[in-house]
Amino acid sequence: MNGFIGEYEARLDAKGRFLLPAGFKKQMPEVAAPFVLNRGFEKCLSLYTAESWNPLFEKLGLLNDFDPKVREFKRYFLNGATQVEPDTAGRILLPKNLMEYAGLDKDIVLVSAIDKIEIWDKIKYRQFFDNFSPESFSDLAREVMAGKNIPE
Repeated sequence: MNGFIGEYEARLDAKGRFLLPAGFKKQMPEVAAPFVLNRGFEKCLSLYTAESWNPLFEKLGLLNDFDPKVREFKRYFLNGATQVEPDTAGRILLPKNLMEYAGLDKDIVLVSAIDKIEIWDKIKYRQFFDNFSPESFSDLAREVMAGKNIPE
């Protein structure tokens, strides 16, 4: 299996460090560190293994810098991207600017996003699902999985 599955709660210490849950550690490729931590599309963070970050980074390098939208996207997407490695105790330190972006406090949720792990503030993550009805999910599934967004 390539990618991650699961949802795990964790806690940030006073310095902004957390332990990567054992459930995700078991799914990591043998040489996962260093990781790349980045802003997510919503107010969360994205944690990539080098294996998933490198091809994405290469694709970004192939985009046309003469297109203003490309430059804007690259600036926003790469803004704050940082290499992080677990310390000797296995904790990953979140930079303050990224913690502020995602509004992370103490309780966080780490969620699979196939090729990356999203890091959410626990309360914001729960609110995201509280505001999403089963009917809305069904409509979204029909729209996304209808085949038009799946590469051949």
